[in-house]
Amino acid sequence: MNSTKALRERRDQLAHTLHNLVDKEKTPEWKPEHQSQYDSAMAEISNIDEQLKRHTNAMAVIAADAADRGLIQDADRDRFTRTPGAHKEETQALRAYLTGGLSNLQPEQLNQMRARQAGDIRNVMSMPQAAMSAGTPAEGGYTVATEYYRQMTEAMKAFGGIRTVATVIQTGNGAPMNFPAADATSEEGEQVGENAAVALGETTFSNLDLAVYKYSSKKIALPFELIQDSMFDLEAYIQNLLSLRLGRITSKRFTTGTGISQPNGVVTASTAGKVGATGQTATITYDDLVDLEHSVDPAYRSGAGVAFMMHDSTLKVLRKIKDTEGRPIFVPGYEQGNPGGAPDRLLGRRIVISQEMPVMAADAKSVLFGDFSRYFIREVMDMTLFRMADSNFILNGQIGFVAFNRQGGNLIDVGGAVKHYANSAT
Repeated sequence: MNSTKALRERRDQLAHTLHNLVDKEKTPEWKPEHQSQYDSAMAEISNIDEQLKRHTNAMAVIAADAADRGLIQDADRDRFTRTPGAHKEETQALRAYLTGGLSNLQPEQLNQMRARQAGDIRNVMSMPQAAMSAGTPAEGGYTVATEYYRQMTEAMKAFGGIRTVATVIQTGNGAPMNFPAADATSEEGEQVGENAAVALGETTFSNLDLAVYKYSSKKIALPFELIQDSMFDLEAYIQNLLSLRLGRITSKRFTTGTGISQPNGVVTASTAGKVGATGQTATITYDDLVDLEHSVDPAYRSGAGVAFMMHDSTLKVLRKIKDTEGRPIFVPGYEQGNPGGAPDRLLGRRIVISQEMPVMAADAKSVLFGDFSRYFIREVMDMTLFRMADSNFILNGQIGFVAFNRQGGNLIDVGGAVKHYANSAT
């Protein structure tokens, strides 16, 4: 049996065992032997996770080396390294642009760009577009194709937990977008008698905006040798860099952005659900988690986007917490069953790890709970990549690249869909 497959199956077996073990109906009384079994299984799961991580890293190195030496084809390399879309027309056009600029594109690709610029977008929605503006480098700009943009967006999810649970919308331009909002969680109708007048039940509306802001990847300088080397996957390299840089800055803004000249982050937009007692500057209790969960109205607690969100260091603290009977409240996820596997759970709720979340500290909003689908991320589909071949780079034997994109985010809710736990200030 494949060793990796065996490890994954063993991990799933352990995770299912722990799910049953901490189930109060199946284990009504928590005894020392149960705790010992839990600790042993958790230790083995941690060891398996480390082995799987080492295997994944080793396979990536082997695949990259084989691709560099021409031992595997592009399609096989993509299967190993998960670089999508290797043979799509728009991907080929992008690769040609990266290696040689606009002058390297085929006539039909240039014609498609001209058609799109002229407004004929019926048949070329997924094709590249030249972007012209004052001060543009001689090579011009390339408006990234839809397929490539989608791949980059998917890759950015790895750099920010908020993207995995938020509602992501795409717009063709950055025009102002407003959402009317009203808090109706406490509103109700009335019973009236025959011929009786109804009471006045006004509701208050507010306006929430979803503005977009411009982000850049920062400039990237690549030496001629890498660009000219046919075995070097320039497209994948640029995509990874763009995903890394844009993903990190936007995820940070969507999590802790101030809402002033930048997105309103989900932490900033959340309201207080529970504040730790004096002395809890770096801790949280089981009761705090229960209070935080129930601070969110039941109307928000049943959707697919409901979860706890925290930094990985906070999860480390939570994994040590036990309920009033001494039963651990953390349950590890497993890989089989549901598509993508089951996530780790806390009080039966999904856990989302976001490294952009504040770590536990005095007065830190370190844990969020609620319906994160109410947080909207807006992406404007006009990410433009510039290839710069001016003297600033050429004299150093380099070609420069920089990408720009506009994105925005806000919690489209005023009823308390997401609330936070704040550590004590003292």
